[in-house]
Amino acid sequence: MTIILMRHGKPDHHARGRLSAQGLAEWCEAYDMALVCDMPPDRSRAIAQQASVIVCSPLPRAHSSLTRLGLQPTEVDALFSEVSVPLIASERLALPPLLWLMLLRLMWLCGYAGESESLVRARQRAARAADRLITLSERGTVLLLGHGLMNKMIARELRKCGWQAEKHASSRHWSSAIYHRPFI
Repeated sequence: MTIILMRHGKPDHHARGRLSAQGLAEWCEAYDMALVCDMPPDRSRAIAQQASVIVCSPLPRAHSSLTRLGLQPTEVDALFSEVSVPLIASERLALPPLLWLMLLRLMWLCGYAGESESLVRARQRAARAADRLITLSERGTVLLLGHGLMNKMIARELRKCGWQAEKHASSRHWSSAIYHRPFI
């Protein structure tokens, strides 16, 4: 039994200029609606072709990545969606989007969630996602086309369940992590 966690391709959405907190909220909404603008490398195609069960997040960047791989999902579920960054209300502060994202993700890791999913709830969701993938793996090799942070959280849960990593995930687009069932 094998579970492959693959990150989506590069979204067709750019980070330019400085944004207010409201501007960042709009930027994040547009990012969540973006499709991918690149093609998968041959290695990602080869890895994805091994799967007999294909799962993805409902976010367009994940679904369009599957299309670029020439695959159709067996299951689409928000359980596998990326963890949103918490937003703040500030009219005075204007920062580049990537700096905003780093600061807000750091705040999130320190316990600030605002209206977003908390770290505790995201970990609980990752545990449920790992359980779902494990169940699906009984039908064959599973490919999850998902997102950077959530894939890493799911990978952590798989390791807790004794799954062995053949390949660990990176944060690059189209990267993959491959896990095998424990031999016990």
